[in-house]
Amino acid sequence: MYKSILLPVDLGNLDTQEKAAASAELVVTATGAELHLLAIVPDPGIGFVTSFFPDDFQEKALEQAMVHLKEYADQRFAGKSDLHVHVAHGTVYREIVSKAEECGVDLIVMGSHRPELEDYLISANTAWVSRHAGCSVMVVRP
Repeated sequence: MYKSILLPVDLGNLDTQEKAAASAELVVTATGAELHLLAIVPDPGIGFVTSFFPDDFQEKALEQAMVHLKEYADQRFAGKSDLHVHVAHGTVYREIVSKAEECGVDLIVMGSHRPELEDYLISANTAWVSRHAGCSVMVVRP
């Protein structure tokens, strides 16, 4: 049924997305799909704020994100042969949809934190991805 699955990974909150990772793994095991893990380094902003960062900040942040994502992949998905890791930079929801299109995935599995008053049902990133993705989106509560 599914051939390719994308699991966005929040490297800063690995514990809260275990159920999403487990759900993605179940679908991968059941369908034989390939699994793409994606970590996103958010854009720190423009103008005055970025002047406080070293010139090579973004490059180093992307390198470190890839190191941490590979470590996570090796620990959490040990033995999975059709596993791909990706790191992107920018707005979280836009990068998820962009990578899904680029990789031709047919399912995005996303974790969503417990709703706050302003979120109501799901987080803003998850809601945006659900509305704009060109494929199915599975939202998994922690």
